[in-house]
Amino acid sequence: MRFPRPRVRSGARPPVTETVALIDYGAGNLHSVHNALKAAGAEGVVVTADPAIVRAADRIVLPGVGAYAACATALNAVAGMREALEDAVRVNARPFLGICVGMQLMADHGEELGGHAGLGWIRGTVSALAPADPALKVPHMGWNSVSPTIGHTLLEAGEAYFLHGFAFEGTDVLALTDHGGPVTAAIGRDTMIGVQFHPEKSQRYGLSFLERFLDWKP
Repeated sequence: MRFPRPRVRSGARPPVTETVALIDYGAGNLHSVHNALKAAGAEGVVVTADPAIVRAADRIVLPGVGAYAACATALNAVAGMREALEDAVRVNARPFLGICVGMQLMADHGEELGGHAGLGWIRGTVSALAPADPALKVPHMGWNSVSPTIGHTLLEAGEAYFLHGFAFEGTDVLALTDHGGPVTAAIGRDTMIGVQFHPEKSQRYGLSFLERFLDWKP
């Protein structure tokens, strides 16, 4: 199923002139995320694999599609990127958004294909989805609810588009969805947030979320 690219009405909101580093590590849906960020008002989106640009950016977005193992390996293969992320997000407190597997990489560990270490920013593990109802298919694919568990500036109740076969279990859960039981839809702490859903495929809900991220001053 194809989803229309989000559009913003002319004059709906002022453009965001800060630099947004969209990290290119060979494992993200860069074109769609780039278009969605631009549609949400970001003027300074830079698609980059340069750790120096990430360190200097005002905001950082880490996309991710596919297998946790492949994404973790690809991120580690970009020389200096993990260190740049640590400096920008953990030391300098720049707003950070992880999308889908980009969110999962915020965890300590992922169990896919023998296990791989994540960034270790949020305590938890990424494990295979196991719905209580055997009739429910894995991967979890399509539109589903986003239900905030606590109040957070960036998250509203609604529906978003999901596509994943593994899910986060751990601390700092900000929102849930349901797929044969509760499934983490968002995690975060301090200046970082990660979402399991795809804002770039979630039409108005996703565009509104990205607008709030671009305005976020945690």
